[in-house]
Amino acid sequence: MTRVLEKSRSLQHRAEALFPGGVNSPVRAFRSVGGDAPFVEHAEGAYLFDADGNRYIDYFGSWGPMILGHAEPSVVAAIQDAATRSASYGASHAGEAELGELVRTAVPSMEHMRFVSSGTEATMSAIRVARGFTRRRYVIKFEGCYHGHADGLLVKAGSGVATFGIPGSAGVPDEVAHFTLALPYNDIRAVEEAFARHKDDIAAIILEPVVGNAGTLIPQPGYLESLRALTEAEGALLIFDEVMTGFRLALGGAQQRFGIKPDLTTMGKIVGGGLPVGVFGGREDVMSMLAPLGPVYQAGTLSGNPLAMAAGAATLSRLIREAGTIYPQIEETTRQVAEGVARVAADAGVTLTTNRMGSMWTWFFTNQPVNNFEDAATSDTAAFGRFHRTMMDQGVWLPPSQFEAAFIGTAHGKAEVDVTLEAAKKVFAKS
Repeated sequence: MTRVLEKSRSLQHRAEALFPGGVNSPVRAFRSVGGDAPFVEHAEGAYLFDADGNRYIDYFGSWGPMILGHAEPSVVAAIQDAATRSASYGASHAGEAELGELVRTAVPSMEHMRFVSSGTEATMSAIRVARGFTRRRYVIKFEGCYHGHADGLLVKAGSGVATFGIPGSAGVPDEVAHFTLALPYNDIRAVEEAFARHKDDIAAIILEPVVGNAGTLIPQPGYLESLRALTEAEGALLIFDEVMTGFRLALGGAQQRFGIKPDLTTMGKIVGGGLPVGVFGGREDVMSMLAPLGPVYQAGTLSGNPLAMAAGAATLSRLIREAGTIYPQIEETTRQVAEGVARVAADAGVTLTTNRMGSMWTWFFTNQPVNNFEDAATSDTAAFGRFHRTMMDQGVWLPPSQFEAAFIGTAHGKAEVDVTLEAAKKVFAKS
């Protein structure tokens, strides 16, 4: 297919006069994959439509939250109804407790929680609470795990940081980065050694239990269990960043899927049906450190925004009600796409490593197993870029980075699977 992108190019030039790189989030610039980034005009179900009238199967789903598809009618109706009563109150309202009860129903470890406006806010706040509760300074994170753009969490982060080959970020003082210990994912020995070096001074371990921001990285058997046991033995907290995995790997997220109970959990946009929202929560005694009950301060005028609460309640209500059918369905569709394209590649003599968990996956352009960010970095990013561009030409929009997970939702079905496999056959035939 030959795509026309004249309007998108014009919109890009307009944006470049206003925003750094013409974007409001770096990976949207397509610089790591090449080609022009389409400007989306609208989306529906499993599809994105650009300003030039091109239609694409969407396999990144606003980076995870569109599990029910775009413009899902019940979610749209909830937003419209809430908007008639105002877009923001800056005061408490019943919708906060309604969504909070749904979150706790799905994720029982979140005994108490607080809503915020983004996943970044959720993770930075959870770490502040962990430090306040333990009275310790250091935090362990893992290479390739992205926990938002708060200063102390940009050390060897994944996502766009990895996409652009940035080891950290300018503007983060060494004195701040010093208290973040970045270790290899899936290496429990490295964690044990860190606790030995910083005895009684590590407040928490934060990780994506299944990494999505370095491409999909899956925990080795026993790894999460070992982290849980080690933090309990050392008096540190275990924080699961489930911004990507929450309500996706299972109704109760990765912690349900692996049977691990973290002390704190952070979630993002899926909690608000795709609207700007985040939430962090966990043990009641830890969360009681927050003001107004305790000395750890955190606040936000838009926290508990009524539109986001309504959209989130509509989304989670359906996920809870239909969990028995939704999760098997999206996992099977993901298997068909991920394994199907891998077979097409193999038939064409193209080597891929496919990592899949639930309804998220990544095709790594490497011939070796990928268990951590160092493994992921062996991928042929130029080959991925060519693959991405040619799949776009076939009407399939994948995450524009080798180091991002792809996602499937309930709106994807046999038709989308068939189109994707046919597109891959055409793409790999040209390789």
